[in-house]
Amino acid sequence: MATPTEYPLPTEGAEGEWNEDSIRQEVNALRHKPGALLPILHAIQDRIGYIPEGAVAVIAEALQQTRAEIHGVISFYHHFRTRPAGTHVLQICRAEACQSMGCRALESHIQQRLGIGFHQTTHDREFTLEPVYCLGNCACAPSIRLDDRILGRMTPEKFDLLAEQLTTSTLEVQ
Repeated sequence: MATPTEYPLPTEGAEGEWNEDSIRQEVNALRHKPGALLPILHAIQDRIGYIPEGAVAVIAEALQQTRAEIHGVISFYHHFRTRPAGTHVLQICRAEACQSMGCRALESHIQQRLGIGFHQTTHDREFTLEPVYCLGNCACAPSIRLDDRILGRMTPEKFDLLAEQLTTSTLEVQ
C-alpha cells in the first residue's frame, strides 16, 4: 500500500463523473422538501460518490443559503466526502465497546498497514479509511465495516488476511 494522495476533479469519462446539470437534477428533485439539504447531499454522494467542490455553489444558490453554510454541513458530518473514495471504504468503529476491546491498537495497525490516516485514500486508490462511532455490533467488538459489510471480532491478523484477499480480488473472511 502506498501513501495518501490528493485527487483532481474527475475529467470527462472518469469514474464519478459529474457536471452542473447532474447536480442541478438532484437539487431540483429535493429542494422543496423540508430540511432539503441533507437529502440533497446524500443524493449527490450516492450518485457521484462524493460531494464535488463545484456542487456547493449550485446547492447554496438553489436553497438560498451561503456557501459557508453548505460547506459547514458537509464538513460536520463524517459521512460526506469531498474527494472520490477508494475501491473499498474501510470504517473502523471507535465507540466505547470497541475501544474496550482494543480498537485503538487495531486502528494503529490498520493505519500502518495501509500507510494512511483517517479520511485518506491509499495512493493505489484501493482503500479509503474512515472513523465511525458505532456500527451497532458491540457484542462482537472490535468491529469494522468494509464497504457494506460489518465484520466483528477483528484482529490485526484477520485484517492482514482480509487486505491480502482484497488486493487479489477475493473477498472471503474467516
